[in-house]
Amino acid sequence: YTSGRINTRGKFARARGRFEARIRLPLGRGLWPAFWLLGADHETVGWPACGEIDIMEYRGQEPNIVHGSLHGPGYSGGGAITGRFTLPGNGFDAAFHTFAVEWDENSIAWFVDGQVYQRRTPADLPSGARWVFDRPFFIVLNLAVGGNYVGPPDEDTQFPRTMLVDWVRVYRP
Repeated sequence: YTSGRINTRGKFARARGRFEARIRLPLGRGLWPAFWLLGADHETVGWPACGEIDIMEYRGQEPNIVHGSLHGPGYSGGGAITGRFTLPGNGFDAAFHTFAVEWDENSIAWFVDGQVYQRRTPADLPSGARWVFDRPFFIVLNLAVGGNYVGPPDEDTQFPRTMLVDWVRVYRP
């Protein structure tokens, strides 16, 4: 299987503001599309010290659920700070939806189609953990196939699959 990724590393990075994209997600076990931000200093400080903001993560076998997460030192991988949004009715594969975060100095809020479903602040971090969301981040859009989070595709997963991105927008704070 082949996964695909595009990013703005070395071309565009910003600290704070509103980051949003209108996306139609694929259906199928083992598909892992995501729209996320990674600290632009990741090559010098490493992950998770650089920070990661998952604006939207999706498991193709759960067509009505998306997740939004923060990763940083002391809260990464399986210990990320995460919330989920469940779409009533048809799944995220049936139509385009807008996924966004609004990020300021003291909080990050996640939205699906204009509806906020979680807000995180430094108070949500584990004791002694550091809020690393005070520097520029670049944008990543990807469709991964397989991985620990979603498992492998099965015989019902049809290929090729596409994560359709209509647009991406970033607004200054």
